[in-house]
Amino acid sequence: MKKYIFIVFMIVCALTAVLPGCADSSQTEETEAQPAHTENGAGEADTENEVREADTGEEESMDRKMIVEISGNRFTATLENNKAVDALAEMMEEGPVTIQMSDYAGFEKVGALGTDLPANNRQTTTQSGDIVLYQGDQIVIFYGSNSWSYTKLGRIDDLTGWSDALGDGDVTVTFSLEELFR
Repeated sequence: MKKYIFIVFMIVCALTAVLPGCADSSQTEETEAQPAHTENGAGEADTENEVREADTGEEESMDRKMIVEISGNRFTATLENNKAVDALAEMMEEGPVTIQMSDYAGFEKVGALGTDLPANNRQTTTQSGDIVLYQGDQIVIFYGSNSWSYTKLGRIDDLTGWSDALGDGDVTVTFSLEELFR
């Protein structure tokens, strides 16, 4: 009987040591699985940059911007802070990047970039105005919503006229650095 009690005691001790570690990792995974862009109750956007700032204690001195031009309509986008954006910005420093984009599934336009950018894909639920990297070499701009694994590049600041500019078919989109930041 003493042997049986000792075995049960050892199992309980082992579970007590292991289970708290499992709880911590599941909380971490749950936090990391959240989309990079959400809206809080006050209607303010929380971004991946704010999470990164909280983790590192670093603060961006100013948001990086780019111009997205579609059929003569100009939109300003705020860029994310990641290696894919750094590489895209280097391309835009050489001159505007123009991509022929095709409509896909009635909620996005997708076009080949012609080169690979560093990807850091995360499961994301996109919204209208999101700009993402897909498969490392395609830019996708959204006028609807989708959930998939993407690298976030940026987001259109003001969606007024966004859906109309994208239209129903294929479009030519030009990405360039905002003049103030050249």
